Amino acid sequence: MMKILVTGGTGYIGSHTAVELINAGYEVIIIDNLSNSKEFFIDRIEMITGTRPVFVNADLRDMNELNEFFKNTNGIDAVIHFAAFKAVGESVKDPLLYYDNNICGMTNLLKAMTANKIDKIVYSSSCTVYGEANKLPVDENSPIKKAESPYGFTKQVGEQMLFDIAASKEMKSVILRYFNPTGAHDSSLIGELPIGVPNNLVPYITQTAVGQRDMLTVNGNDYDTPDGTNIRDYIHVVDLAKAHVTALSRILSGKTEQDAEVFNLGTGNGNSVMEVINAFEKVTGIKLNYRIGPRREGDVISIYSDTEKANKVLGWEAKRDLADMMLTSWNWQKAISNSTNNN
Repeated sequence: MMKILVTGGTGYIGSHTAVELINAGYEVIIIDNLSNSKEFFIDRIEMITGTRPVFVNADLRDMNELNEFFKNTNGIDAVIHFAAFKAVGESVKDPLLYYDNNICGMTNLLKAMTANKIDKIVYSSSCTVYGEANKLPVDENSPIKKAESPYGFTKQVGEQMLFDIAASKEMKSVILRYFNPTGAHDSSLIGELPIGVPNNLVPYITQTAVGQRDMLTVNGNDYDTPDGTNIRDYIHVVDLAKAHVTALSRILSGKTEQDAEVFNLGTGNGNSVMEVINAFEKVTGIKLNYRIGPRREGDVISIYSDTEKANKVLGWEAKRDLADMMLTSWNWQKAISNSTNNN
């Protein structure tokens, strides 16, 4: 059984990926400092899979903690690296926090991997590396433009680190640039659980619908799009998690064609904010309370993916549609709200 280290594995995408890894027969070790997640997700992963992953509470920015972890953990075959802050707006307000956590943390991880002769990594990147694209849909050869936010810049830096390390022949990597993850596991045991006010659209929608938030604010309706609201490529988190397992299998089996490969992960469809709201209202029968607010600094107008490379080369494609994303998100929100209320 191959041993996989998942950084940020109690987080939204990390926990879903841990489930898919265990289901695929891997042994999973999770490192997370719980800065934006809860430890009970370990229990939930075990409830879904019947297997409890090893969990270590550690911060990648602390080299001493990291060295101690690797000293006590042998035989790691590869790493999937999720651990990073991810809110565009927050990064604009506090860029140094993002540079410290996302760049320094990743630098430490790569140092520790190199020192311990672990030479395979799957990296959680983002479509934000493309900035405001000149042409849609974006493919893997689209230009990497000046980042619209410090968060986007940290993802560009992370990718460049892996390209540089690949050139030195010290490490192989698969870089996954994904678009807008949403949805939740069909069990409703795990899903997106933002701490504080949500930065992403769908949890804000579900929290408003359940009464946790008074009102949803749509960040601008004067963009150059059909209905004036931002357009994004929304992808179900379970589809996304499965892509990480596929990428991991590719790198472990030596099928990569370059030492650093890049794949876009999306559906290839762009949906506006209002289309997402309408889809939620349709599948749930709930009328949302929302208002139009000002634009949010750092937001790109429109972006969606060309998925041909992921479909043909990686052998992966998204299966779930927007209605399924809204329904599983809503089921998760109801489940976690009931759990919180019962506690």
